[in-house]
Amino acid sequence: MASNPDFVQYITDQCAKAGDITTRKMFGDYGIYCNGKIFGLISDNGFYVKPTEAGRKLLRNEDLRPPYEGAKPYFYIEDVDDHDYLAALVKATCAELPEPKPKKKAGAKKTATK
Repeated sequence: MASNPDFVQYITDQCAKAGDITTRKMFGDYGIYCNGKIFGLISDNGFYVKPTEAGRKLLRNEDLRPPYEGAKPYFYIEDVDDHDYLAALVKATCAELPEPKPKKKAGAKKTATK
């Protein structure tokens, strides 16, 4: 079951104090980003955040579960109505995640090396 677009927008709005929050459709549901860095997933109308130690310290209830079959476990966030809590969780999580890899330019050719 895919996520309802209204739910996706609600989560985006609830996390907005953390930075520039965007979503991207992927795997039938959505990846959620803060300032260009993916920090979680929205799947089947559930909100999942990548597990980090900084995020774990802020959790009100630690519930690790995969967002979809075959996925690694993420923190399942049940309390999505407190925007200050979500913003703090997103900021702490993103601070611990690596920077995204630079994207290759379209049309760039690989060069063979010997």
